[in-house]
Amino acid sequence: MVIWISVIAAVLAFGLTWLAGVWFIPFLHKLKYGQTILDIGPAWHKSKNGTPTMGGVMFIAGVVISFAAGIAIMWASGAINMDDVGSQKLAKAISAVVMALMFGFVGFVDDLIKVKKKQNEGLKPMQKIIMQVLIIAAFFTSHVIAGDTSTVINFPFLGQVDFGIFYYIVMGLGILYLVNAVNLTDGIDGLCSSVTLVYCGAYVLICSLVGMGEMGLVAAAAGAGCLGFMVWNLHPAKVMMGDTGSMFLGGIVTAVGIGTGTEFVMVICCAVYIWEALSVMIQMTYYKLTKGKRLFKMTPIHHSFEMSGWKEGKIVMVFSAIELFACVVGVLLQYFGN
Repeated sequence: MVIWISVIAAVLAFGLTWLAGVWFIPFLHKLKYGQTILDIGPAWHKSKNGTPTMGGVMFIAGVVISFAAGIAIMWASGAINMDDVGSQKLAKAISAVVMALMFGFVGFVDDLIKVKKKQNEGLKPMQKIIMQVLIIAAFFTSHVIAGDTSTVINFPFLGQVDFGIFYYIVMGLGILYLVNAVNLTDGIDGLCSSVTLVYCGAYVLICSLVGMGEMGLVAAAAGAGCLGFMVWNLHPAKVMMGDTGSMFLGGIVTAVGIGTGTEFVMVICCAVYIWEALSVMIQMTYYKLTKGKRLFKMTPIHHSFEMSGWKEGKIVMVFSAIELFACVVGVLLQYFGN
């Protein structure tokens, strides 16, 4: 029953996101909410100047509506058990969507400043970090209120380690890193949405393995929303998701992983995101140590491949394939290692 409800929610999320583009993209054009391209990027990116941004609103609406519809169907069909365990699972799924919405709101404010001022910089870095830390604190607080006070991380084949109070510090920093890593992945047409589609597909399976159908509903809706958005976002993109969309997806990615108690597997499945952000950190460190030299042609790393002559479509396919491999490893670890 839960599987079919997830399928219904996924179809609804795909359809709503796809159809939203029919009217929302012209609406963004009317408002002149186009992105501003910096001169430091690849020269051919100049053709993207003025492409509508903040398109993440399309799949955010699709995901939230389809998730709500899925929960309503589960409730009506009796698929949700409202004992202590069942209510905690539902609360975690809701908190995942709420955290993603809060991150999406930060991205929305950031995008709004950019389009209003016609520049590529929105919120100050410290403003973003403070807002993100507050969101993370609220997320963990919601878990504690729901009755989940576990500070244990499961390591497939190795066992469990209780991190105590340090769990919140480690996982808090992990969320901060990954949300911004997902944001960095949104650098070329269709990349972030395709990689996240693969991630969400893997977590639909993982949620099934750990018996968390409500969280699986979140993953199914988010993945289908990404697929619906790709209709408009694949090269040449007619709309960009903006920080609105990428930060929302970052919230989904982390909340689903932590909410299912599969933190280590989540890290494995986030291989592409981690690679993207790590390339930026390595580049900055190398640049400072060598007083101006660069290790990569450009970062995040997808731009380095782009500067080497790779077409955007090829980068999307290769990176999605890498993500698929990482997710297969993650699913297998969860299946055989626990």
